[in-house]
Amino acid sequence: MRINQRVLVFDAADLAAESGFWNCVLNGTVKVYERWHMVFVDDKPVLGIQLAPDHVPPDWPDGTQQQIHLDLWVDDAEVAHSEVMSLGAKLLQPARDETPETVDNYRVYADPAGHPFCICWVVER
Repeated sequence: MRINQRVLVFDAADLAAESGFWNCVLNGTVKVYERWHMVFVDDKPVLGIQLAPDHVPPDWPDGTQQQIHLDLWVDDAEVAHSEVMSLGAKLLQPARDETPETVDNYRVYADPAGHPFCICWVVER
């Protein structure tokens, strides 16, 4: 089987808010269709947003079960935190306390439609 492209798709009740958020996070462009938005990065489709008027966000970690999430690995966690928060993300879980054994760390956020995602980084020693 040959796969020509891979696209992750999120459901959202507000296409513009969701695609706008991920467009800024991924530094891409958005193509708008009637019930679908596609975020392109380097002219390649990477994330689809599908209209789901009755979308109910997962209540991470203990409520409505999430089905998928993104881990975004960054060089500067503080810059990434500031950027996603300024775009409308909600912090769900702060970073763990770092110990001498900690090799990587992460924070958990929700995007405007409530989908959890993680900003992850390697702990420099």
